[in-house]
Amino acid sequence: MTQIVTAFLGVAHIHTPGFINALNKRREDVLVKAVYDRDSARGEQRAAELEGSTYTSSYQSILEDPEITSVVICSETNQHLELVVAAAKAGKHIFCEKPIGLGKDDATTMADAVKAAGVTFQTGFFMRGAPVHQWIKAIVASGTLGKITRVRYTNCHQAALDGWFDTDWRWLADPKLAGGGAVLDLGAHVLDIVINTFTPTEGKIVNVAGALGNRGGRYGTEIDEYGSALLTFESGAIAEIEASWVDPKLRSPVEIFGTEGQIQLLGEGVRYYSKNVEGADGNQTVDEFPAGAPHAFELFWNALLGRPLEIPLISVDEAAYGSTIMEQIYNSAGRSTTTGL
Repeated sequence: MTQIVTAFLGVAHIHTPGFINALNKRREDVLVKAVYDRDSARGEQRAAELEGSTYTSSYQSILEDPEITSVVICSETNQHLELVVAAAKAGKHIFCEKPIGLGKDDATTMADAVKAAGVTFQTGFFMRGAPVHQWIKAIVASGTLGKITRVRYTNCHQAALDGWFDTDWRWLADPKLAGGGAVLDLGAHVLDIVINTFTPTEGKIVNVAGALGNRGGRYGTEIDEYGSALLTFESGAIAEIEASWVDPKLRSPVEIFGTEGQIQLLGEGVRYYSKNVEGADGNQTVDEFPAGAPHAFELFWNALLGRPLEIPLISVDEAAYGSTIMEQIYNSAGRSTTTGL
């Protein structure tokens, strides 16, 4: 059986333990040989959690190892540029945790390096594989909603209320390391869904307006705890994305409106109305969806192993475009993702 030999370049991200657990479960086809992190204690801790792995204080030693053919980059976001470009130049396939960049310039530089090297790339936007998002994408593409007028996507939880970033993951609430707060962290997921779902029919995003807020201050007042962005597509369709670290329980809905139909998702219930589809009267909840795709992380390994993919990998250009739009959102709100100010 083919076995991929890989390594971590950075283990700072909050998703790292989940990725380690996933890799430990598929040791038959993926072996983690080495772990690098600029924090030696953190790197040694994570290496000890991976059977057969050792910590190294030099990521260059990983890149120079011909046995290692891929890397997992879970560093602080402001380290991505250096690590992604170096890995691409070394010919390593790359899984880079989202967001790929702090803004347009670093994300574009990374995208150019990945494409020049011809390596496989994937990032951590896992929401594309959810059955409901696959279904919505297909409905939008079918045209049964008519002309799309406005959409709303949200992604919220209680991280700042419950202190998720108090200790190990504190950097995620430091704008100089992460680029931003809730909108960059959670909003990046729904921005990716909006880009993936609507740009094929509505064209590029041509106007951006953002608003950021902080009313709790657990991690200081310089980080956004919640926010919204209003995006306008070439077609005239409008998308609102919302994100928050301070929602205590209930989650806001997903809504898509068109001139001939609409979709509303609240909790586990999905309602669909279309003038063009028999039975789509909006009175009953939808109960038939496509099968869920594996997590974006699992798709990466399956791609390297040559296995069929349920949904495509996320291209580096898509990842860079998302970082470009996110920078515009923060700039329009008077903040900078590249300086953290």
